[in-house]
Order: sequence, then C-alpha cells, then structure tokens
Amino acid sequence: MYHKEKSIQIKNSASALYNNLSVLRIAPRSLTYFTVVHANVVNMVSASWDGLNYSHRQLQSKEPNVATSTSLIMQKGIQMYESDGSIMVYWHALDTSETPTAQAMFARGIAAVREKYICVGMSSGTILVFDIPIKGSNITLSEILEEHKESITDMASECSGSLDCIADLVSADDGGNLCVWKSGEEFEQLNKIPGFDMSCTSVKLWKGTVVAGYGTGQIRLYEAVTGILHAEINAHARWIYSLDIAPVSGLLLSAAEDSLVRVWHLTVTPETNSVEVAHMYNECVTDTQICGAKFCDGDGYAFAVTGYDLSEIIRYTQT
Repeated sequence: MYHKEKSIQIKNSASALYNNLSVLRIAPRSLTYFTVVHANVVNMVSASWDGLNYSHRQLQSKEPNVATSTSLIMQKGIQMYESDGSIMVYWHALDTSETPTAQAMFARGIAAVREKYICVGMSSGTILVFDIPIKGSNITLSEILEEHKESITDMASECSGSLDCIADLVSADDGGNLCVWKSGEEFEQLNKIPGFDMSCTSVKLWKGTVVAGYGTGQIRLYEAVTGILHAEINAHARWIYSLDIAPVSGLLLSAAEDSLVRVWHLTVTPETNSVEVAHMYNECVTDTQICGAKFCDGDGYAFAVTGYDLSEIIRYTQT
C-alpha cells in the first residue's frame, strides 16, 4: 500500500519525545513544513511538493522544548511564530513562582481550535487558552482550564472540519484521563473520560470520535460527548508515541516503541452510532525507536516518520 521514498535530512537528530514531528501543508505555496525537536533546537524543513527544493531553519532556546509548525513551548515560556519560523509574533512567560524547586514546570501538548484559539497544556494539568485575532498579533491569554490533576500529555482539536460536531477539543494527561471541551468565549467541559493509571501519550478527535493511544500499546475509540467506548485495539507491543488522522479519508496512523507504524481505516456511521476499524497496512522501521509519525496530506496519500537519534525524516507514499 505504501513504499519508501527518499528521506529528508535534518541538521540534528530527533529527541525521544512523544509526537516529535509536526507537518504543515501550505497549498498556495506548494510547500510542506516539517518540524522536529532536538534538545533545545527546533529543526524546520520546508519541502516543495516536487521534491526538488528544501530549505532549513533552526530555532534555538535556552532550555528543552516542544514545537509545532507555528509555536514553540519551553520551560520558561511560550513563543508563537509565523508558520515558516521567520518572525516571533508572541511571547508568554510561564509563572514558576509557585512551582516546588524539585518539580519542573513545562508546557506539553498544543492545539489550534476553530481558527480562533490556541490551547497549550501544562505540567501542572492546567490548559492555557490564547485568543488569536483574525488580523494582527494582539494575542491574549483568555482563559485557564483547570480540570486535569496530572500533567498534560497531548491535545487535539476536531480535524474533520465539520461544524456539526459539538466537541472541538480533547485533552489527555499522564493518568490516561481525557477531557472533552466545547470552545467559546468560555470553554465548556462536555465530558471527562477516566483513565486506567496508564499515560495517554497521543490523542486525536475526528467526527465526534476521540482516538487515544496509551502506554500499554492500546488504542481506544470513544464517542466524545457521551464517553461510550466504541472499540479497543491491541495495536502495538510497546508504548504508543504518535497518532494521526487523515481527515478526508479517515485513515488512522499509529506508531510505537516497537518500531512499527500501522495504518487503520475508520468508518463512522452516525445512524447506528458506531465506528468500524479495519487494519490496512503496517511497516517495520528497522532498528528505530519511533518518536513521531504524521500524514503529509488530508487523504493519507503519504506519511512521515522520525526516530530517536535519527537525523532524517523517513517518508512513505502510496503505490
């Protein structure tokens, strides 16, 4: 179903972090941006769709960080950049005054919601909600959500683009708990799905369905609003490090410490309130501890993979 393409070289290797790969596709410019974190350096690569041109950029901070294609989150603050990393448009300092000296304060997990908000998860379990203006850089901290009691591990917004979905944000923590939110001037918590004392390392939200990956190697699918468990899949033998969904086709990508990348197909049937899962493909990335895996487009035609201490982004495309 997929075959390996020429890899993209990066200037530093990938750190062993969950979800350590971000992909941003910019259709008007026929470019795809790839972002990988190494210690305190963010490696950005822009690749033309014809595969002929590559451009590299590095963003550096004084402490370890996690990045998406538009934001850099660190132990001392949150930086937001233009999508190409050229200009920093906002800086938010983290308040570490109340943090015990033996406990690190850090941000982890980020999601853009309804093209109006950016939500950032914290090690304290809080979620910072930033209001993003349509024009200009007058970004403001509008709300702090305090439902989680353990460190945030990942967050995701509704990726199907459907306005009919009530829930538009899901957050996960180190205890495996999931919180489902509806955005607005004040965010409303719709549901809290209890965990099983096992970290939820990666989470996605698609067509009102929460897809969560755990340290057990399992993937669970829940109805977002009610918390009904649709399916439980013993997908991997080791910790899941990354999930992604191609919103147009409904393909689900999972990657784990067992060096396997698997592709699944999700079918949501609203009339019967059911979700079907079919296994489509798997790839063993030999001798690689996978850190991140993302589809490169909405159809799932191609995906990319990063590995710990690997100075390249491995790409696969459909045959």
